[in-house]
Amino acid sequence: MPDRHGSSERTVFFVSDGTGITAETLGHSVMTQFETLRYRQQRVPFIDSVEKAREAVARITEARERDGRRPIVFSTLVNPVVNAELRAADALLLDLFESFVEPLEHELGVKSSHSIGRSHNISDSEDYKARIEAINFSLAHDDGQSAKGLAQADVILVGVSRSGKTPTSLYLAMQYGVKAANYPLIPEDFERDELPSALPAHRQKLFGLSIAPERLAEVRHERRPNSRYASLENCREEVAAAEAMMRREGIRWLSSTTKSIEEIAATIMHEVRLERHSY
Repeated sequence: MPDRHGSSERTVFFVSDGTGITAETLGHSVMTQFETLRYRQQRVPFIDSVEKAREAVARITEARERDGRRPIVFSTLVNPVVNAELRAADALLLDLFESFVEPLEHELGVKSSHSIGRSHNISDSEDYKARIEAINFSLAHDDGQSAKGLAQADVILVGVSRSGKTPTSLYLAMQYGVKAANYPLIPEDFERDELPSALPAHRQKLFGLSIAPERLAEVRHERRPNSRYASLENCREEVAAAEAMMRREGIRWLSSTTKSIEEIAATIMHEVRLERHSY
């Protein structure tokens, strides 16, 4: 759909002196508020010199000429000289650091460090080591590979196969430094009508993921097409049995069908009252 100036698409740049993740995350959160807008995204990382800023301006200018409309630029540049160079671009420039850092400096009565890439300069920190440890833990305890060390888990995700346990576990580890194990609920568990034997001792750490049977069948067909495992009938049976078991066992759970990994992880952090270990 055209915007109020008649353009059907704009280019949005995420410019940073570091990886660009912060600019892209914040910028994308803002852009999603405009559901009818079509835009192409370009991340422009490591703009830490005047020369690189000029190259970024050239890219922005090229987009301006191609689209016929000003690009939108989300910037987290710290160096004022480099930032001034970027401001020469014919674009809507949204300086995220200026929006947040300067008001905080005024409120707190102290100057910020203005250090380039500081949010990612954590390779020697305890938080970084904790995050790596959490990732290794989640990989070692993926899909019920090992019951050893479950006492060290911050949370144990349970649910039928392909309900989103593995990506959620890894996201919790990488983003929050949370040691997340995951355990599948399989037909044998439903036949016994019991949780896997390794789990009852850690009941307070359990959190369940479910999924719509139709979506589960789609996902499983990609892995094992035309199999009993992927059939809609079997998916309905497994999902119904898993949800009944989680209700009976008093396990908190949610459906992952329409939720992003970010939403699922945030819900788990809140429900299980986990503290973020990494920043």
